[in-house]
Amino acid sequence: MNLHFSEDFAGWPPEQTVFPIAGLDLRVLAGDHPFYVAEREAIRENWEKETTANSALFDGRMVFQKRLALTDAGIASEGHVIPFSTFMWWRRQADRRGGIHLFAYPVLETSDGALVAIRMGSHTANPGQVYFAAGSLEPQDISGGRCDVEENMRREVREETGLDLNEAEAGDRYYASHVRRTVTVLRLFRFDLTAEEMIEKIEAHMLVADDKEIAGAVAIRSADPKAHPYNIAMLPVIDWYFGEKHGS
Repeated sequence: MNLHFSEDFAGWPPEQTVFPIAGLDLRVLAGDHPFYVAEREAIRENWEKETTANSALFDGRMVFQKRLALTDAGIASEGHVIPFSTFMWWRRQADRRGGIHLFAYPVLETSDGALVAIRMGSHTANPGQVYFAAGSLEPQDISGGRCDVEENMRREVREETGLDLNEAEAGDRYYASHVRRTVTVLRLFRFDLTAEEMIEKIEAHMLVADDKEIAGAVAIRSADPKAHPYNIAMLPVIDWYFGEKHGS
């Protein structure tokens, strides 16, 4: 199939809407991302400022997209592994040209009709923000030259909450949304636990977790955008889940 890759989201649904996709094919290419090559000195200077403000930041590796396509088969993309410092510089740009950030949200549903998300710790790159347990695609999520989104979601949820997605009923398809050149891929995972029971499990895990990234867990019971200090990528998801999806 000839893919018509795009860097400007031409032909995509409008920003901040959730739409179904048939699948994912996220290729990881060898070599450096063009944005990293072009902005290397600015990236270094910005990272010095970032780490001066927050010494807990770690310049690990993540997958950053170069271009993507939306077809009847789903989302296809080509990306490269970059230092996290590259992403931190990119997201400060007003137009965010030069790359596309794609990550996955495992949307945790409870048996009593709520969603459960986490609140990030003060030392993280998104201090105080509330969003679903998630993280950027990393080298350990790459298999056969492609990103394994399911593995990424399982790993992030396990590390941050102690919950096992294998114990949940997975939704039968993926969805996606995009805003400011960031693409969110999401899938529903329904646990046979109430929101209170899930939060208790997460809080117990926080006491023994090696990585103290999260500051707590919250139950989301409506699409009210002011109920919590949400990451912007959360807003179309909760609006879809509590509005369009449930017909309320």
